[in-house]
Amino acid sequence: MALVIAGERSGVGKTTVTLALLASLYQRGLQVQSFKVGPDYIDPMFHQHVTGRACRNLDTVLTSEAYVEQCFRYHAQLCESALIEGVMGLFDGVGERAQAEEGTKRIPLVSPSSYPPIPLSFGSTAHIARLLDLPVVLVIDCSRLSGSVAAIAHGYCSLDKRVKIAGVVLNRVGSDRHLSLLKDALEPLQLPILGVLRREDNITIPDRHLGLVPTAELPQLRAVIDRLAHLGNTCFDWERLLPLLQVSGKTPPLIPPLAKGREVRIAIARDRAFNFYYQDNLDLLQQLGAELVFWSPLEDAGLPEDVQGLYFGGGFPEVFAQQLAENANARNTVKTAILSGMPTIAECGGLMYLCEQIVDFEGKSWSMVGVLPTIAEMGGRLTLGYRRAVALQDSLVVRAGATVYGHEFHRSRLISTPNPPLFQSYRYDCEKSTGYEGWSLLPSLHASYIHQHWGESREIPQRFLESCCVFKFT
Repeated sequence: MALVIAGERSGVGKTTVTLALLASLYQRGLQVQSFKVGPDYIDPMFHQHVTGRACRNLDTVLTSEAYVEQCFRYHAQLCESALIEGVMGLFDGVGERAQAEEGTKRIPLVSPSSYPPIPLSFGSTAHIARLLDLPVVLVIDCSRLSGSVAAIAHGYCSLDKRVKIAGVVLNRVGSDRHLSLLKDALEPLQLPILGVLRREDNITIPDRHLGLVPTAELPQLRAVIDRLAHLGNTCFDWERLLPLLQVSGKTPPLIPPLAKGREVRIAIARDRAFNFYYQDNLDLLQQLGAELVFWSPLEDAGLPEDVQGLYFGGGFPEVFAQQLAENANARNTVKTAILSGMPTIAECGGLMYLCEQIVDFEGKSWSMVGVLPTIAEMGGRLTLGYRRAVALQDSLVVRAGATVYGHEFHRSRLISTPNPPLFQSYRYDCEKSTGYEGWSLLPSLHASYIHQHWGESREIPQRFLESCCVFKFT
């Protein structure tokens, strides 16, 4: 079994509770596999920093229900304990329209007639808990609550009886008197209180325009994790929690091995500027025969030797734009490689790096690689959401007419539209177009703001590596 940590809404302390539990389990010498519901990249970095194991994303929108089940059961059975951090509020997901998308594997969950319809639960934490048949611990922000905590807990327990609430964690409790009022209110529900966290102003992880600051940029993170481990050791009812967290029995691997192709060396940009990668994507490249060579556009003078393909994930190139600009040798080497036909995938931050310039939040312009004839300009408007994108032309990894699913999350915009564009993009849950985007100026280049998880789209890494083999041996 495993445990799902859910919140009654965003910002209630799910990540704090999750990290405290993970840190305590790790200190106890237990191997623990963590998971994150949804498309987020940054929370999984913190999980991995604590556990030493790559966190896995469970996202039915980017992949499928079948893939989520396979991914969870395969990785959970490799450890003694498993813990899933939810996303937003317990029942926050995407709309009903997405569940019935024709021609996809996204099959609607049929609600028994005795249960009320939950139209926005697809892709939610509740959806994952139902799908995997796992108990949920509900984190409640009690900073402005006393007796009303019972109404919140009762509502979450009653809305969908298929979701099994194992207990609650009371976060941001102000005093012993406050705790007494909360306990008195919850007592009639007979709902176990599995943890109590007081207001801890000294445990903060800084954030900025796209959420938490990644682990690589936090020199004091070790001290924060130590404090979280102390909370984990002292603030939870471990007698009740441990049996819920322990993974019982072993199951055969449910993700079949892929037939390897010819081995190729792929340069993966990974440093403080570029670090948004789904571990499953990297695993798929390796299973298909790729040797992954990590390098830094911030620090390295050029590309690693004998590479046959480039992969630039997302990240924060705008934060490190000056340093990226100053590393002219790396920029020129990348430009030469791409113009010579080296197969290249660039997502979001990677796309920005391939532009002529990045204009940062202060209005300063910094030279980038210059392969894409446009400028990435930072702004206050956040572009956020799942996308359904229809390919308008062939590219390195998709064919014209193909539909891909992904996620956008950025505060930059390009000052010019690609001509012709790679995708017409739509909101995932309706027919509303979000416009044209994506660049494929060269047959060997795929650059887009859309982040993709390849779990249900294995033809993407396969096509990429096939192109890399051709580049190597022609």
